[in-house]
Amino acid sequence: MKFDILTLFPEMFSSLEQSIIGRAVENGQISINLINIRDFSTDKHKKVDDTPYGGGAGMVMMPDVIYSAYKSLESSDAKVIYMSPKGKTLNQEKVEELSKENHLIILCGHYEGIDQRVLDKIVDEEISIGDYVLTGGEIPAMVLIDSVSRYVKGVLKEDSIKEESFSNGLLEYPQYTRPEIFQGERVPEVLLSGNHQEIDKWRKEKSLEITKKNRPDLLKK
Repeated sequence: MKFDILTLFPEMFSSLEQSIIGRAVENGQISINLINIRDFSTDKHKKVDDTPYGGGAGMVMMPDVIYSAYKSLESSDAKVIYMSPKGKTLNQEKVEELSKENHLIILCGHYEGIDQRVLDKIVDEEISIGDYVLTGGEIPAMVLIDSVSRYVKGVLKEDSIKEESFSNGLLEYPQYTRPEIFQGERVPEVLLSGNHQEIDKWRKEKSLEITKKNRPDLLKK
C-alpha cells in the first residue's frame, strides 16, 4: 500500500520509521511518501496561509498551494482523505476498509483549517480520530497510517490481528506473561491449565466483562 502525505511538517513523521511500521516500509509492504506543501508556494517567503474572509481568528491555508501539491502526485487510483475534526470518527470497520485500498493520499491541515474550495475539489472523505481538536492533522494522519498498515497483508501475522479489541465487537481480554507470580499476584490458573476450550471460554467472558465496564455502548450495537 502507498501512503502520500501532504503536510507542512514532514519531519513530524519520523516516528513512523520505528517498530512495525518501519519494518513494513523496509520490507516493501507499505510506502510512505512525504510532500511538503510549502514547497509549492509561489510566494518568495513561502507563505501558505492568509486571513479568513469574513473575519475571525487564525489563518486559513490557501487552496492554490494545496492543489499544486496534490497535482504533483500520481493520483488516478488514490483515495484522498482529509484529517479533520469535522469528519466521521475513525473506527475498526473503517480501518479494515481502508486497508484494502492500494493508494491513500492524506491531507493534513493546520492553523484554522483549509480553504473549502480545494477540499471540495480533491477530497473523497474527511476522517476524525475523536471529538477534540489538535493543532494540526499530522498526529491524526500517523494514527490512520499506523492503524491501517497493521491490516495490510504481511505486515503482521494473521493471528496477531484476529482477536484484537473491536475485531469482534468487544474489547480484548487481559494478557499475561512471565513471571508466573508478580508482586504476589499470580497468572489466572486457567491460562496455565493447557485446556484450550476453557481458556477460550475465560477469554470470551473477560472480553464481555471489560466491554460492559469500559464501553457499554459497544454492546448496544
